[in-house]
Amino acid sequence: MSKKRKNRDKKKKQEEKQMKQEKSNSGLAREILSYALIIILAIVLSAHLSVVVSGSMEPSFYRGDIVTKINVNTYGIQEFNPNTDVHVGDVVVYDASWYSEPVIHRVIEVKNINGSNYYIIKGDNNEVQDPEPVSPSQIQSKVVTIGNSLLIIPKIGYITLWFRGL
Repeated sequence: MSKKRKNRDKKKKQEEKQMKQEKSNSGLAREILSYALIIILAIVLSAHLSVVVSGSMEPSFYRGDIVTKINVNTYGIQEFNPNTDVHVGDVVVYDASWYSEPVIHRVIEVKNINGSNYYIIKGDNNEVQDPEPVSPSQIQSKVVTIGNSLLIIPKIGYITLWFRGL
């Protein structure tokens, strides 16, 4: 075999090896990118989901269901304004002074108290309204509705309740 041919074959093998390496690197980059996108999607989705921990809203949704929600503030983005975008019939998630966890209940009335709007809120399955009027600053989220139906993922949240011991 001639020296030129050996050099040509050697160069061809090096080029093939380099192409394989580039293809491998490209595949690895795509894989890393897809994992990053999955993680980002999971973070964004988790900020828009809440597990129902009690039966206070039955039959609208049940313990262990997951409600989808829009937030007042998600990573610095305001999705709705609790002063103007909350109405009677909306289901909201709010910080209750009378309970340690966020509460998911329905707005049954908007009241003006000393020149400021407050929401009277009640669980659909409760006999009485929540103990205190809720200010717009206490509202964290609003449950997403499509038409007149709440957007709910049934039963999936039981896993979370089990891990939390609830």
